[in-house]
Amino acid sequence: MNSLSQRLIELGTVAVAPSVLAADFTDIKAEIEAVEKSGADFLHLDVMDGHFVENITFGPMIVEAIARVSKLPLITHLMISDPAKYAPSFIKAGSAAVSIHFEAMGSGHRAVLEEIRSGGCLAGLAVNPDTSIDEFGDLLDGIDLFLAMTVFPGFGGQKFIPEVMDKIRDVVAVRESKGQDFVIEVDGGVNLSTAGMVREAGGQILVAGSAVFGTDDYSGAIASIRGA
Repeated sequence: MNSLSQRLIELGTVAVAPSVLAADFTDIKAEIEAVEKSGADFLHLDVMDGHFVENITFGPMIVEAIARVSKLPLITHLMISDPAKYAPSFIKAGSAAVSIHFEAMGSGHRAVLEEIRSGGCLAGLAVNPDTSIDEFGDLLDGIDLFLAMTVFPGFGGQKFIPEVMDKIRDVVAVRESKGQDFVIEVDGGVNLSTAGMVREAGGQILVAGSAVFGTDDYSGAIASIRGA
């Protein structure tokens, strides 16, 4: 059983991973401390390279800085074109899990996932809303984390795509039928209105950006997204 699964069993409920990209970077340490005190379970870090997606965010140096000030496990989401080249840097920076995008590579996914695991990190596979389980299903036996995108990656604040819930249910069915133990994370447009359907579909780690950092009550937002 991987450590994310163990953590969820300990919680006895779904987890919430605030997306640091939505935080106030002028006072990032205080923001991280605030969500920790407010009940966050993980931190979700969105890394964008301006190539795989149009936006550019941050690299290993910022992940390392966040790891130094945070008590929470870091789930690093690589929205980059060459994950094989850069994943080791994000492992070294202090990530607990590193997710690569299925769409970022034409082949070789399994080798990169194995490299992430061999580096002492949990391996995640992220997929875009329009990517079918028929395309990535044979990789599910080699991951610790499945990241279902409910918006197209690149920018925050996009509209939630509810059709992705069917894909999540399909992934849950495969996991149960094959006795696998990867955890399902859901990212994109998760807020108080959409969190319920994500939980119902099988989402276990819910990523929320502005739905947490854009409020005056981090504790209340996290509790509501969790369904408490």
